[in-house]
Amino acid sequence: MITKFDSLYAGHVDLDNIGYAGTPINDRVYDNEHLSSALGKAQSLAQLMDGLGYNVFWMAEHHFQREGTECIPNVLLMALHLTHVTKNLKIGCGFNITPMWHPLRLAEDYAMADILSKGRVVFGVGRGYHTREVETFGSPLRDQDANRELHEEQVDIIFKAFNNERFSHKGKHYTLPPEVPYRGYTLKDLTLVPRPARLPVECWQPVQGGSERALSFMAKHGIQGMVGGGSAEGGAMHSVVLKWQEVHKKIGKDIELGERLCFGFHFLMGKDKADGINRARKYYEENMKMFGELRLVKALTDAQMEIMRDPTRAPGANLPKVEDAVANGGFLTGGANEIIDHLKALEKRYPGLERISVSLSVGVPKAEALENLERFAKEVMPAFKNSSMKVEAAE
Repeated sequence: MITKFDSLYAGHVDLDNIGYAGTPINDRVYDNEHLSSALGKAQSLAQLMDGLGYNVFWMAEHHFQREGTECIPNVLLMALHLTHVTKNLKIGCGFNITPMWHPLRLAEDYAMADILSKGRVVFGVGRGYHTREVETFGSPLRDQDANRELHEEQVDIIFKAFNNERFSHKGKHYTLPPEVPYRGYTLKDLTLVPRPARLPVECWQPVQGGSERALSFMAKHGIQGMVGGGSAEGGAMHSVVLKWQEVHKKIGKDIELGERLCFGFHFLMGKDKADGINRARKYYEENMKMFGELRLVKALTDAQMEIMRDPTRAPGANLPKVEDAVANGGFLTGGANEIIDHLKALEKRYPGLERISVSLSVGVPKAEALENLERFAKEVMPAFKNSSMKVEAAE
């Protein structure tokens, strides 16, 4: 039963001239003052959500995006700040990209955030999807097998450090600690100082392709999954939910359909579905320009990607349309009743589902984002009687 509502903000600044006919994504360049406005935008969104009954405000770690699309490089730092300017809202790391960290630095930083925020910062990990980011930090991404292998070893280390007073690790990429002399003895183990105050650590990870290997690894560590984007559409999402249940069964855990998952959607409210689609069109198209070439829209062909870079050809080309995303269930729009009906159908199909996340597409300006989050909280969330209209107080 759906009881928790979240929102994810990946850090886009207000953009101009958007949509397939607008400025090509690679031609966008903003100055530092405008790029920095993503931080203030995140604070405004979090402060609004804090008083409206939302559970978690998620942010994403990204780097070097002069185009203004994802501009928060350290979500733990930002999350801790937001706990100082809100009262109850939890702040989620959606997600810390482990190949751009040393795993023990990430574990230490989260432990500090957990203690200082009194449990209001939610941990999350991911593998990354921007070559400009991951490869610049010296880790593989073009080699997907190497990227996954590194990520899995890093996550193993992080959970060893969280869950053990003393730990050591020997793997392909890390030997921790190195066996070096230290004050009269040879190092054999380490202690994370400090460790998180709340154990086991609640951790989330995005689900994209939904391979058995990836889902099994998450289940082994008790990591919960956020299903969004193309994976949230119709059959793709249902396939993930079934595989998720099966990998848990293999390790002796029986879960209901949808349990330990969050379904994430882009959304934009309107007077009705037709009005919502018309209002959402340019934002959906800008979002597609941003993410279409980054392995996140599998149906796109090379020819479509090339056309999408050309604002003179793209509007009349056979490119993804918001109408299709709405029909497939990956984009929520319309009046409150239409959105409620869609979510109630999901609730019925997936009895273990407790959490929904709604986010605004790249290009949605701050004022419109605030308006939509407020409308959703006041017009949609009350239909779910067991959802807490007041965020649970942090422990």
